[in-house]
Amino acid sequence: MFGFSKKKGEVISHWYSLIDGFNASTKEFYDAVEKEVKQRQLPGLELFHVDFSEGGVLSAKREYLRMTRERLVFDVCAAPFGTSFFFSCRFVEIPAVIQPWQLIVLFLVFGIAIPFSFVMCVKFFGMLAPFIWPIAWIALFVLTIYTMRNAVALGLKDLDATLVKSPIIGPIYERWFRRETYYREDTRIMYRETIDAVVKAKVEEVTGAKGIKLIRFNDYSPHLELYKPTDVQLSPKSPAP
Repeated sequence: MFGFSKKKGEVISHWYSLIDGFNASTKEFYDAVEKEVKQRQLPGLELFHVDFSEGGVLSAKREYLRMTRERLVFDVCAAPFGTSFFFSCRFVEIPAVIQPWQLIVLFLVFGIAIPFSFVMCVKFFGMLAPFIWPIAWIALFVLTIYTMRNAVALGLKDLDATLVKSPIIGPIYERWFRRETYYREDTRIMYRETIDAVVKAKVEEVTGAKGIKLIRFNDYSPHLELYKPTDVQLSPKSPAP
């Protein structure tokens, strides 16, 4: 509830497709996905290339295409597996976890700001400072909370994005102050559906260009604990020469 517990990213969904006797360029596939995703102009989307170890620390690394929006992550892989080739896509939610050091930093900032603000108040208002100073702090506190709770509604989308990405107050803002809305729920769903559809379409495009007419995506849900195959019929295409 309060966001203190440590928790790794939760895999919400995962699908893969293994194709026998097939080969493709990993780089070209990633480039095609990136190009298509960028054309969609999804707000807040960031793309990276990350390397994951195949086993231990000294093992070979496998390059993945990572797409993130807020704390929702897609990790896409395209790579050979023996004489076959596979595509995989994981959709992961990274929880906002509040670390003790973040609270300590905030307390230190307030510990410096409070006496400093009182000194400045005395400098400008003199004998009235003891009356003005607490009122000003209460008003500032209320205004800050209201702004954080309604950043998007107030048209401060850049402020909202900045607070979410902040390494110090980001998790605190998300867990305690950021208001959940229908709009945020809808945009998360649209982000998930769009990226998933783009990646699958590019798999179909790459394989279809080499005469593969039917791709089987094996979908995995942690809640069901099994893989469910879904057949996707491609549009007829002429095999590549």
